[in-house]
Amino acid sequence: MTVIHVRRRENLAALLPAHEADAILVTGGVNVRYLTGLASSNAAVLIRADAGATLATDSRYIGAARRLCADIEVVEEPDVAGALLPESGRTGIEADHMSVATYFRLGGDRLRLSGLVESVRMVKDDAEIDLIRTACELTDRAFAEVLPELRPGLTEKAVARALERRMVDLGADGLAFDTIVASGPNGAIPHHSPSDRPLERGDLVTMDFGALYEGYHADMTRTVAIGEPADWQRELYDLVRASQRAGRRAVRTGAALHEVDAAARDLIAEAGYGEFFKHGLGHGVGLEIHEKPFLSPRKPEPDHEHARMEDRVPVTVEPGVYLPGRGGVRIEDTLVARDGGPELLTRTTKELLVL
Repeated sequence: MTVIHVRRRENLAALLPAHEADAILVTGGVNVRYLTGLASSNAAVLIRADAGATLATDSRYIGAARRLCADIEVVEEPDVAGALLPESGRTGIEADHMSVATYFRLGGDRLRLSGLVESVRMVKDDAEIDLIRTACELTDRAFAEVLPELRPGLTEKAVARALERRMVDLGADGLAFDTIVASGPNGAIPHHSPSDRPLERGDLVTMDFGALYEGYHADMTRTVAIGEPADWQRELYDLVRASQRAGRRAVRTGAALHEVDAAARDLIAEAGYGEFFKHGLGHGVGLEIHEKPFLSPRKPEPDHEHARMEDRVPVTVEPGVYLPGRGGVRIEDTLVARDGGPELLTRTTKELLVL
């Protein structure tokens, strides 16, 4: 157990009185890892209002649990939720992570708490930001090293595999998510799965990828041109680049989330392409590739606890325009909201590279 994990549990415990809860049973695997340091497929931790904790896991992870969490009670039990859920008292359960079957098996009629740990996770400590920064550095380096290999005839799948191998070779623990490589008309599909389509001269190629490092994720998208781009392709790229720049600049402490989205989206709409940018501007990044907060056009209630950007919150900014049958452009960075302005973590150029 580290001081960081103690502080995280204290931050969570401080929220319980407002929900009239004596404790919370945390069963989401990512949330258990965040609070204890234990990465496991079967673990739960009970956090009490005084920040005391009990961790349960099965025989596969008990040794690691006792090593990582030496200062809290550790219980060996396959039924991790059943081992920790008190019969009395107001103990909340993670409604977003507990199955309906488990909920009723444990008695039902429990205090259901949603997103409580995720709200604590949203603001990152310095150690977390360092890990995300490293993941982004590996992602940047992989892109720079694979870029010279891109040429006509190389398939989307081959490009994806090259990026993935290079990230791992450079020190990534794995992939942050399934790599996207979309060339030519496939670029009109925001989450296209790499295919056997070969790159062709005249293509725009969108690559969305990221490294995983010690549990933390990077997320970056770049679009390049294979051969000299047509006028419409360059105009589209310049529009998305201007939109992405405006979105990055809007990521500042205190900014309303929907206003950050609007800073980028309005430029695209004013250019007549609003109907071709249908996804949100970005999302939080950390132990999960998509986590709070979410930058979207939806305007939350003014008093919503996550309606505004906060200091030390990593987010992506990723506007895109997707023209069916023709192609598309997306540019994405991971950055951290700071009081003095955003810190950019993915740093490779956003100028249109012509290969």
